[in-house]
Amino acid sequence: MPRFVVQHHAELASTMDTARAGARDGAPDGTVVVARRQTQGRGRHGRGWFSPEGNLYASILLRPCLPPARLTELGFVVALAVADAVDAVLPGGRAGLKWPNDVLVDGGKVAGILVEIVEDNAAVIGIGLNIALVPDATPYPVTCLCAAGATTSPEAVLTHLLSALERHEAHWSEHGFAGPRAAWLARGPAPGELVSVRIGTRIDTGRFAGLDADGALLLAEDGVTRRVVAGDVVAAATYTSPAKGGRGRRV
Repeated sequence: MPRFVVQHHAELASTMDTARAGARDGAPDGTVVVARRQTQGRGRHGRGWFSPEGNLYASILLRPCLPPARLTELGFVVALAVADAVDAVLPGGRAGLKWPNDVLVDGGKVAGILVEIVEDNAAVIGIGLNIALVPDATPYPVTCLCAAGATTSPEAVLTHLLSALERHEAHWSEHGFAGPRAAWLARGPAPGELVSVRIGTRIDTGRFAGLDADGALLLAEDGVTRRVVAGDVVAAATYTSPAKGGRGRRV
């Protein structure tokens, strides 16, 4: 039996909403909901997600046999799988990671990941990956795989992604978070790099000091290391709310 069963749709309001409804109705572990386009796609904190045809929009239902407290680690595990998929189709493979769940290529955001806990033993992970199109007027750098030199399709990227996810999830389930944490750090900011984090309406800045054992961001400033458990790393302190849509552009 295949590890993942993919449900393909031409259009959905939101792959996350469809996958969540399926989870509540007893959909099995490994159910994947994919849409060519979304009319109400969303990212973290309820932000709109630009969703025209040409990019990858997928939500994956996972039911790992692990304590509920560990489900938050899935964001890092899935980010590694997305990064591996990007490297598989990109000449010279160069995907980087930004805390907590963004995937970068040459400093531009190419993918975002949303983790929602549905039940004590289930999580739905939404993935939006720019393949041919990027949104206009974003407050942070964005890119897509085609602009970075890839010749690929949403279907091809999904195949690479699910293969990588199966590998990373199996290792995480058997050996714990230490391996994914080390792999994430290898793709993340350099130690000591200046990092700004938006926490609510406040911007905190410090030097990157790694990830704690549970994935919390560690920032060092004036000899003190602080844990950040929720927030968004931003490129600069002039952060503004992300765009809610826009026509976007093909690259």
